[in-house]
Amino acid sequence: MTAIPSDRAGLVELLSSARFASTLTVLMVSTGFFSHVLRNVIGWAGLITIVVALVLLALASMLARRGTFEWQGIWPISLLVFVGWCGISVLWSEYQWATLWGVAYQVAFAFMAVYIALTRDFIQIVRVFGDVLRVVLVVSLALEIFSGILVDTPLRFIGIAGNLAEGGPIQGIEGTRNQLGLVSLLALVTFGTELLTSSVRRPVGIASLVLASATILFSQSPVSFGALVVLGVVSFAILGLRRIPAESRKYWQVALAAIAAIAATLAWAFRTRILELLDATRELDYRLDLWHDLYDLVRLNFLEGWGWVGAWRTEIAPFFAIDAVDGRLHESGLNAFLDVWFQVGIVGLIAFTVYVLLAFGRAWVLATHNKSRIFVWPTLTLAALLTTSLAESSILVEAGWLTLTICAVKVAQHLSWRAALPELPGSRD
Repeated sequence: MTAIPSDRAGLVELLSSARFASTLTVLMVSTGFFSHVLRNVIGWAGLITIVVALVLLALASMLARRGTFEWQGIWPISLLVFVGWCGISVLWSEYQWATLWGVAYQVAFAFMAVYIALTRDFIQIVRVFGDVLRVVLVVSLALEIFSGILVDTPLRFIGIAGNLAEGGPIQGIEGTRNQLGLVSLLALVTFGTELLTSSVRRPVGIASLVLASATILFSQSPVSFGALVVLGVVSFAILGLRRIPAESRKYWQVALAAIAAIAATLAWAFRTRILELLDATRELDYRLDLWHDLYDLVRLNFLEGWGWVGAWRTEIAPFFAIDAVDGRLHESGLNAFLDVWFQVGIVGLIAFTVYVLLAFGRAWVLATHNKSRIFVWPTLTLAALLTTSLAESSILVEAGWLTLTICAVKVAQHLSWRAALPELPGSRD
């Protein structure tokens, strides 16, 4: 009889331990970035089983650790509003079963992100991302070498075309060159942060940066090349602002915002030339055709949208009604904001925009007002995600959604507008 309490105490100790939280974090981040290859190898059933198991383990761990952190207000309000509206869309969705699955999948990854943000500090999160992304890039390049050079045969079951011998584009285990490019950008930011914070040995950090840079180059992703330019500008701006005295920093913030607005205007004015330089004219034409068709559907359900699914379900209406390219149906709206507008209407678009802008705004303030270099990571990570989201929808699902939510919850913990309201103790957003 005495063994039962002892076993229970041991289980609680295991679930509440730092090592368990660290291991679970690695598994969660790995599942997000390996989701494409897992889905193609073990199917949706296998991937969903893994996600459900991770959510249940995270829930058990949070219950075991319930006395170590505040439970009230652990979800940012902006996140709750957006996910809540996606959930409510089941009421008018014409594919309710798909919406229920889509919302459940979205909530599962959001819950994992909240668990990671609550149990890990920034430096631990960066280390986990660094370790996982190194494996992702090494496996991707190894498979590309095997497919494109050793056997000269595409690995179609995981989306590898085998173009490495021609210099690319390569897809790795992420399915498309743009998705691999985004993952490589996140890796570049993470590996750079590891070097800045001395989290890894210098040779490992330098080799990792070379690995990420080579993967971006071979991906030949115009979207990632453009995002890389934005990351360079953002990095330079943060570095400059961190060196400016605090009393004059706000004036430079305003000046920088004005410069950014002018730069955006000039970029739009010279967009044709820029696209030619990035060799992205064909990519833009492809997207413009899709966005035109998508906007025709948006206007039919302007306010509330068609219903949330996340990643498109091409076997149901209206997704299969959107013009296919080369006989293949589109798998997303190739623009996160238009995709959100299409699925959950203008209300959902406003909620999503507020969510991502709040996250980036807080991250920017933390990066420019704190001496610790670790706060640069969420800012550059969000910059990469948001820039890419103008031409891809990957920020809405799996690894992109997980990373976005981790950053949003983590920066909300450090900088909350509700922290100034004494009548709402313990709340965070």
